[in-house]
Amino acid sequence: MTEGSTESDGEAGEDGGVTLDLEDPVKPESVSLDVVFDILSNSRRRLILSRLEEVGGESTTSDLAEYIAAIENDKPQSDLTSQERKRVYVGIYQTHLPKMDDAAVVDVDDRGAVTLGPNAEPVYQFLDTSDDPDGEWPKYYAAHAGASAVALVATWLFLQSAVAATFALSLFALAVIVGLHFQSSREE
Repeated sequence: MTEGSTESDGEAGEDGGVTLDLEDPVKPESVSLDVVFDILSNSRRRLILSRLEEVGGESTTSDLAEYIAAIENDKPQSDLTSQERKRVYVGIYQTHLPKMDDAAVVDVDDRGAVTLGPNAEPVYQFLDTSDDPDGEWPKYYAAHAGASAVALVATWLFLQSAVAATFALSLFALAVIVGLHFQSSREE
């Protein structure tokens, strides 16, 4: 049996055993969750996918190695030593790109060109490539906290009888923001 196939993939033969229908090959778009999560389990593979998304789906092994080396060594690409580049290059060339190529997540040619493969989309569904996964919501919470603090201090200094009303209004505004955030996250 091939990886990912089950007994239900075939038909019962004359002897009661299961035979596989080899004329219906596995579609390249079908990729198991095990393979997806195996690909995403390594930070270098995640960085390769993120970089490919940034540059339009095409790059080279050398460029990917330099990009990853800069991140791992926390320095600009221009400051990398040849040893730092080589260490990453060897790892992605010998291990990570072949694993991703075997899963058809990327296609690597003999010249080192790397492009997204037919199974990239199912992997990207589980890969968050955004820099700010919460979007604008932290800014809304910070703005609310700042505005509430200013309003409460001003009320305390100039109109102490309205402190309770100002506090209640601040709590109501926070509840509205939390509700909108919750609704937004459920829609995603």
